[in-house]
Amino acid sequence: MTESKEIASPGTGFAQVLEAAAKLPGVRINRAAYLRSALRRYCTEEQIERAVSESPAAAGVPLKVITDVANTSITYETSKVTGLSTVAGIPGGLAMIGTVPADLAQYMGHMLRISQKLAYIYGWPDLFADSGEDLDEATENLLILFVGVMFGVQIAQGGVSKVAGMVAASVAKRLPQQALTKGVIYPIVKQVSKHLGVTMTKKLFASGVAKSIPLLGAVLSGGLTLSTFLPMTKRLQRHLVSLELTKPGHRSTPVE
Repeated sequence: MTESKEIASPGTGFAQVLEAAAKLPGVRINRAAYLRSALRRYCTEEQIERAVSESPAAAGVPLKVITDVANTSITYETSKVTGLSTVAGIPGGLAMIGTVPADLAQYMGHMLRISQKLAYIYGWPDLFADSGEDLDEATENLLILFVGVMFGVQIAQGGVSKVAGMVAASVAKRLPQQALTKGVIYPIVKQVSKHLGVTMTKKLFASGVAKSIPLLGAVLSGGLTLSTFLPMTKRLQRHLVSLELTKPGHRSTPVE
């Protein structure tokens, strides 16, 4: 009960889940490695290197290719999180399955993975370029906004759009640290975080109920994950593709 109450704490509870998920093995995506691997089938080496140094849009990668890459990543992460959730739904299926927050952190970890992949293919800079072992505040706040979009928090969409505009206008091609931690975006982040704290509590309860039913719990847990994770990732994809960073005109120099 103590763990559930901790996660139920608006704002701070959600941030703790996000921070725990970000520390899980394999959650952080190497931007350069991901783009090189994802674009290898579709682009020349020159295009790929420019996509890494600038962005896929700046490299002249067609939107259809970007969409195909994004859809492939969504399918992969959805299958992974659904499979893991189904195993987690079976009592004793995972070492830490006795604690629901472990399952929640695992679920959040896949949300962070797909958020990074979609961000990188749709033109965002490296989210962990300046981070050590712990999340820096700007990266954490942007991830909160991404997750907010996935959960359908309207104000989160506006926050992501504003940050994207700042990134598009930045010569340095990095996250606007000041705006995300102390400036105009910060109040939006706090509202989104508070909303997600309540949403996470509801998911925690639903997951706990599912797992209380032997064997059938596995089906319910996996089905619940599939029916929620896929629509949420598509929601983030639709928003990111609408932003300036993805437009063909967003290039630092003309593409011949």
